[in-house]
Amino acid sequence: MKISYNWLKTFIETDISVDELTQILTDIGLEVEGFEEKEEIKGGLRDVVVGKVETVSQHPNADRLKLTKVNVGGGELLSIVCGAPNVSAGQKVIVAQVGAELYPNGGDEALKIKKSKIRGEVSEGMLCAEDELGIGVSHDGIMVLNEDATIGETASTFFQLKTDTLIEIGLTPNRADAMSHMGVARDVAAYLEINNRPVKFNIPEVQFGKFGTNNKLTATVENTDAAPKYLLALIEGVTVKESPAWLQSHLRSIGLQPINNVVDITNYVLHGIGQPLHAFDANVVNGNVTVSTGLGGTKFKALDEVEYELHDDDLMICNDDGGMCIAGVYGGIDSGVSEKTTSVVLESAYFDPIYTRKAAKRHGMHTDASFRFERGIDPNITEYALWYACNLISEICGGKVEGDAISIISKSFEPFKVLFNPDKCRSLLGDDIPNDFMLKVFKALEIEVADNSGEDWTLLVPAYRNDVTREADVCEEILRMYGYNNVRIPSKLNATTANFPKKNKHQVYNSISNTLSALGYSEMMNNSLGKDYKTDEKSQVRMLNPLSQDLAVMRQSLLYGALDVVAYNQNRQHPDLKLYEFGKAYFCENGEYIEKEQLILINAGKSADNTWHGARKSDFFEIKAHLELIFNKANIRYSQAISQHQDLEKGLIYRLGEKELARIGTVGKEDKKKFGVKVDTVVAIVDMDLLFRKLKLELKYSPVSKFPFVKRDLSMLVDNNIDFQTIVDIAKKTEKSILQDVQLFDVYEGDKLPENKKSYACSFILQDKNKTLTDSKVDKVMSLLINKYKEELEAELR
Repeated sequence: MKISYNWLKTFIETDISVDELTQILTDIGLEVEGFEEKEEIKGGLRDVVVGKVETVSQHPNADRLKLTKVNVGGGELLSIVCGAPNVSAGQKVIVAQVGAELYPNGGDEALKIKKSKIRGEVSEGMLCAEDELGIGVSHDGIMVLNEDATIGETASTFFQLKTDTLIEIGLTPNRADAMSHMGVARDVAAYLEINNRPVKFNIPEVQFGKFGTNNKLTATVENTDAAPKYLLALIEGVTVKESPAWLQSHLRSIGLQPINNVVDITNYVLHGIGQPLHAFDANVVNGNVTVSTGLGGTKFKALDEVEYELHDDDLMICNDDGGMCIAGVYGGIDSGVSEKTTSVVLESAYFDPIYTRKAAKRHGMHTDASFRFERGIDPNITEYALWYACNLISEICGGKVEGDAISIISKSFEPFKVLFNPDKCRSLLGDDIPNDFMLKVFKALEIEVADNSGEDWTLLVPAYRNDVTREADVCEEILRMYGYNNVRIPSKLNATTANFPKKNKHQVYNSISNTLSALGYSEMMNNSLGKDYKTDEKSQVRMLNPLSQDLAVMRQSLLYGALDVVAYNQNRQHPDLKLYEFGKAYFCENGEYIEKEQLILINAGKSADNTWHGARKSDFFEIKAHLELIFNKANIRYSQAISQHQDLEKGLIYRLGEKELARIGTVGKEDKKKFGVKVDTVVAIVDMDLLFRKLKLELKYSPVSKFPFVKRDLSMLVDNNIDFQTIVDIAKKTEKSILQDVQLFDVYEGDKLPENKKSYACSFILQDKNKTLTDSKVDKVMSLLINKYKEELEAELR
């Protein structure tokens, strides 16, 4: 959206500069995408001056051309050939000298003035008409100035041309209130007031008329849902002509081309205060207006001279003969104001955003009016806008409102009632914003505080802020006025961040739960009482008065309760499960009772349902990947080792230093039989106390290297008891500077290999962050690795 700095200053009295204004606009959510200096008349009329025609004579070779001598204050008279019929000696005129560039009618193509010969006679400039200067549309003859015009004065000074700044705002769809100069000025004024800066917000004074019946005009609204507010005024005695310079200047400043005084006034009100208006020729209206839908299949010829076929849901403004305008979207070619118009029917309305949007999309029409109606204009400004435009038409066009204006209102638009809790707002925004500041914001933004006696305040938000209907919306208003740069927004753990939120157990557990739920897990909750049949009785925490023998001991592991859940679901035709639980395990050590927080993940059966390409079983590596995702989000660096545990087979242990962080493994046959589990089951158990102590909140990152990596593969024969982690550990110990990763892509064990041997095929990723690796450097590193594997593992290359 385009905003003129000079136009904006008509609504707000302040001493802020353009640079400061653009910064404020961006800070309060009206992001400035760019701004540029703009001349009132394109080219600035440089090298154009006031001159005096001293003599005029007939061109010897052309009947319609005259030879003139023009004084521009430079001593010598200029010889200029002129074809204007009204040129005569003694006139004060506007002269474009050699080198001037003009943009006739405000176009984009420059007319460059050069010294030339016209029909054999030298011409050293041009005497200008209004349209040639770009300040009007008349081409009847050259502009003739008053006698008091000063010879040699620049045209920019004579016409009092102003420079302006055009500001481009990237307006978001929710900010319908800022779709005008007044709306933007209101927001800026609020910001300055909140920050104790001198400012005055001005709304143009309007002389209101009466609403009632009109003997010469009637109106009927048949679809009140689509047009809940519809106002008309009849203005007679209008003279349609060119707009005054100030009005044209405002429109040109935002890239609009003036048309005539009536149409220009409707555009001025639209971009000034945000209310779209439509002016009809009263002779076409012929006394009666009907607002209705249901004209599907009929034809409508719009201002673009294209004939459209109407839809039943298109809201139309009609006279007795048919449609004159698609409401809120586009006018008809025959109903608009022209030079012959002497009476105008002026429309100001609130059209339903959904009806307007659908009609605009259906017909591919995107106008300034539909842009605003689609997003929702201020529903309570229609009366003000109607009389504002009527006042301007009376002043500029000489018209007079005939009789009473017509007002058809089927719905009132009351302020939005919002319950607001200041403490919740502070918690959401992450900063201790005082109540006094919040009250100051509400006052500046015209939000009434109806009641602030309790914890929850009752706010009444003006209807023009249709984006502020919830407590969170109110918090956003406080935030943008407080300053996005001044507040600390708390981060949340999600699938794309690498850090946990504030070190709070509840938040950390919620974050892990969200991650696991996204991976397809369901949370379970088991009783803390149970019988762990593999525990040492001395370490058990026993109940003094157990309800039963099965509930006599506090659990020391979450595993057995989880296996009961698997068996329970399996027996009810749900064998494929992904479950997790947070819980405590209880121990007695040296007479002291200890509680340990744990997390258990359990995958049973198939990981996916049967499909055309078969089913995939839950396996060790899937749960391993999920567990490592949690560790990576917690920014924890761990080591791994193969381990056997009394409860889990094929186990892998994760360590932080010498302490065990987690363990993964497959549930053994004995335990499966004990609990009646019939499907393969993989389990991970995490020490949450250790994880919580060691998780790191800070984000660490390194930029992507601009130097390429090198990948080398190595296949080696080793003893059966050598695991892949040993190969990784040796590699990282041998080469610490450029070795980035070791990946396993094949393991082979078979009858073609020597007894008790297996083959590992590994990829080694090498990269120097400061330079490109050479072949010699890579070969040297690989030779070191090969020698180390031969030395420590007695490996043989294949």
